[in-house]
Amino acid sequence: MKPVNVETSLEPLISSFERLIPLSKAEKELVHKLFHPRLFRKRQYVLQEGDVCTQFNFVVRGCLRSYKIDEKGNVYVLQFAAENNWINDLGSFHNIQPSALNIDALEDTVVLQISLDDLIVLYTEAPKFHRIFRVLVENAFVRLQERLLQNISSTAEERYQSFLDLYPHLANRLSQVQIAAFLGVTPEFLSRLRNLRSKTSKSSKP
Repeated sequence: MKPVNVETSLEPLISSFERLIPLSKAEKELVHKLFHPRLFRKRQYVLQEGDVCTQFNFVVRGCLRSYKIDEKGNVYVLQFAAENNWINDLGSFHNIQPSALNIDALEDTVVLQISLDDLIVLYTEAPKFHRIFRVLVENAFVRLQERLLQNISSTAEERYQSFLDLYPHLANRLSQVQIAAFLGVTPEFLSRLRNLRSKTSKSSKP
């Protein structure tokens, strides 16, 4: 992967903010000051269970996942975060307490990070960001709620279709094992489901 270029990496973050609220020149300069780029290599941890989440992460390029491993070694993926998405453990970040989650890189990944102290500075010097981050957190809560409802009321096929709708750009970038861990099924079941969908799709064509 190419070296991290600060100016290039900040462009998608600024664009992400401005899709919610336009920023002034001074507010953009504050973003440049308080957000810092970092490169995580494939399989490198961004956060490990038991550590405090100290950074809010915006993905510029690459892909991260948050997940939990139970006592039997089973992996449960909560979220994938590719380009222009945010990821962290909100509870650990805001309450400064050990995280129950892991976050790692599925590809070489460039993120922009801001610490809690710097986020408070951002809110203080540019109150507009209070609203921006409130919207971000609200959107994350809505997605989590939808995911919980799907897990208790949807079939595996419905959850797979929801995954394709939510992450269309990741379907061919993630392994079958990773997708299965997100859906709560075995890789073998996912393989059968994909084969069935492929046969159904072919048979429905004129």
